[in-house]
Amino acid sequence: MRYFIELSYNGHAYHGWQNQPNDISVQEVIEKALTTLLKQPIAIVGAGRTDAGVHASQMFAHFDTDVEFLEENLVFKLNSFLPKDIAIHTVFKVKPETHARFDAVSRTYIYRIALKKNAFNFENAYYFTKQLDIEKMNEASKILFTYKDFQCFSKSNTDVKTYNCTISKAEWFIKNDELHFIIKADRFLRNMVRAIVGTMVNIGVGKIEVSDLNDIILSKNRSEAGYSVPAHALYLTAIEYPKDIKI
Repeated sequence: MRYFIELSYNGHAYHGWQNQPNDISVQEVIEKALTTLLKQPIAIVGAGRTDAGVHASQMFAHFDTDVEFLEENLVFKLNSFLPKDIAIHTVFKVKPETHARFDAVSRTYIYRIALKKNAFNFENAYYFTKQLDIEKMNEASKILFTYKDFQCFSKSNTDVKTYNCTISKAEWFIKNDELHFIIKADRFLRNMVRAIVGTMVNIGVGKIEVSDLNDIILSKNRSEAGYSVPAHALYLTAIEYPKDIKI
């Protein structure tokens, strides 16, 4: 049987989602827990690959096993076994061909910028001291809808067949003393959201103009785009699937 796991994690202690040869990852920790509890080697496939330090309030992964168990019992055992920065929410059966990564129809990220110094959120938001023009940043966000190829925001030396992504939402808004950027797309490139945010920040402080974003995207050159903002303020918040994947 194939099962989906819905989970969340705080990424501070991990070198991203994906297994690494010399660093601890979220995937590795969960695989070890499942292997121990189900008493057979378990490999999991995640819906995406978050970078080191990035968090997820919603992530999905799938695994295959012929071991019989009650889903609710496995959730309880996993949460008892796993460290406090990884939480399992649900485990459920899906159709055998369902794939956590390839069947996802959209993913949503939020980036948090702290506008005031706060002793309690410095590990969760990017404290930025300069004044930002939010109106211009939102104007620039609309430009993203007119393009598909976002190679300029992709990390170099990444093994992808296409740099095309369809962005369906991109917006800046104030929440308490923070400025949040929400972006939704069918897929994302490595480092894409952090590079977009860095470029938008450059627009917000007046370093570049809104119209310059067109030239940056058309250049397909990572060095033309803005800096990569810190990972600790980025959150994967939602992943959507077709409604008929469950058994």
